[in-house]
Amino acid sequence: MRQLAPLAEDLGVNLVIELLNSKVDHPDYQADHTAWGTEVCAMVASARVALLYDIYHMQIMEGDIMRTIQTHHPLFAHYHTAGNPGRHEIDATQELNYPPILRAIAATGYTGYVGHEFVPTGDPLVALRAAFAIGDLEVSGAEG
Repeated sequence: MRQLAPLAEDLGVNLVIELLNSKVDHPDYQADHTAWGTEVCAMVASARVALLYDIYHMQIMEGDIMRTIQTHHPLFAHYHTAGNPGRHEIDATQELNYPPILRAIAATGYTGYVGHEFVPTGDPLVALRAAFAIGDLEVSGAEG
C-alpha cells in the first residue's frame, strides 16, 4: 500500500481496503478487524488509503458498530449494509438495527453512498425499495 499510495495521490483516487469477516464467510482473511485496518492506514499515512466498513462483516467479528463508526469514521471511505445473520434484508428478522446505525453514519458528516450488499430472501426489488426507504427516512429525516 505504501508503494501504491503515491500513485493514488497523483491520480486523485482512493485505495480502499474492505473489512470482511473471517469467522463465517472468508476464512483466513487478514483484514477482519477494524483495528487491523486502522493500523494499516496509519502505517501508510496517506489520505488516499482508507477502509470500506462493511457493517455485516464487522457485526460478526466485533460488534459495537455505532461506537466504531463514531470513533473511526475519518478512515471510512465507504459503507456496506446487510442483515445478520445470513447477509439478508435489513429488516426485523436480523440483529442489526439500521435506523440508528445510519443516523450515526450521517452524524459523522459522511456524504457518500452506502452500498446494500445482500442476498435477498424474496423479491430483490421489494427488498431494495425497503432498504432505500430505511436509509432515506433515517438519513434525510424525512417522514413517510
